[in-house]
Amino acid sequence: MANTFTNQAGRVVVERLIDTIHENREYLSDIDGKIGDGDHGINMDKGFQMTKERLDENMTMSDGLKTLGRTLLLEIGGSMGPLYGQYYKAMAKASKDEKDIGLSTFASMLDAAYQALRDLGDKAEPGDKTLIDTLHPAMTSLRKSVEAGESFSGALDKMVDAAEQGWKSTKDMVAKIGRSSRLGERSRGVLDAGATSCYLMLKSMAETSKELAS
Repeated sequence: MANTFTNQAGRVVVERLIDTIHENREYLSDIDGKIGDGDHGINMDKGFQMTKERLDENMTMSDGLKTLGRTLLLEIGGSMGPLYGQYYKAMAKASKDEKDIGLSTFASMLDAAYQALRDLGDKAEPGDKTLIDTLHPAMTSLRKSVEAGESFSGALDKMVDAAEQGWKSTKDMVAKIGRSSRLGERSRGVLDAGATSCYLMLKSMAETSKELAS
């Protein structure tokens, strides 16, 4: 199995992300409805479908991620539009100069996404019941895999496992940031919607990347 795929071929990564959100839009809104506004899946799907209409066959993965980020940032309301807008714009910037996408670039993309979220101001930490609880362990796992010189496929499998554990851990947390934080203990016992969408998208990116590199 190869350890890279081309940025040009990687446009399908963005297409699969769009499919993933569309397929899970009701699930995400159902989760969000338990301690939030119940519109997470609907709003995300709106932005991703708008992006789908703006993709063209000459776009690279980085181009597609930039388009996705701009659409979410500028045209989608709610709290998650700006967050994921900066998230994907940062991923695009971290990969735009790379002809081939390998483990090191993938790790840099997650590092950049994490830093972009940190720069927004709320400074969410692991344990606050946000998408950071999914992203941080995934990012940490990839860093370790890069340092250990692991294979692309194996590293992505570990990343997904780490992301899944982080996502599932939000069920037992009390929300400390965002609207759901007003619920206090009542926010415990429910998965965080942002952590859920983050997991689903990281899993989608990993699976598509592995296919492209095979």
